[in-house]
Amino acid sequence: QVQLVESGGGLVQPGGSLRLSCAASGSIVSFYGMDWYRQAPGKQRELVASITSGGSTDYADSVKGRFSISRNNAKNMVYLQMNSLKPEDTAVYYCSVAPLGAWGQGTQVTVSS
Repeated sequence: QVQLVESGGGLVQPGGSLRLSCAASGSIVSFYGMDWYRQAPGKQRELVASITSGGSTDYADSVKGRFSISRNNAKNMVYLQMNSLKPEDTAVYYCSVAPLGAWGQGTQVTVSS
């Protein structure tokens, strides 16, 4: 069973940066596309960023130019670099492997002054 563990969330001021990490059990990162989702209070979970097994990336319009997804196959890690954070980025962030139906427990990101 695949396990995903997110880390790196926290409280940051508007305009600040955070780097989220997702540690995957087993050597799955190089074989599957990986996604970052987020869910704000009272809202549906939304796809934020994706990276395919071939390395292609895609982003939600709301984060394009500010967020960057990457991975390290050797370490079975996926990252989400978040810059120029806004209060509307406040949410619980989850990593996911869609083909396996796998989700992490989430990490809270709060953007507030």
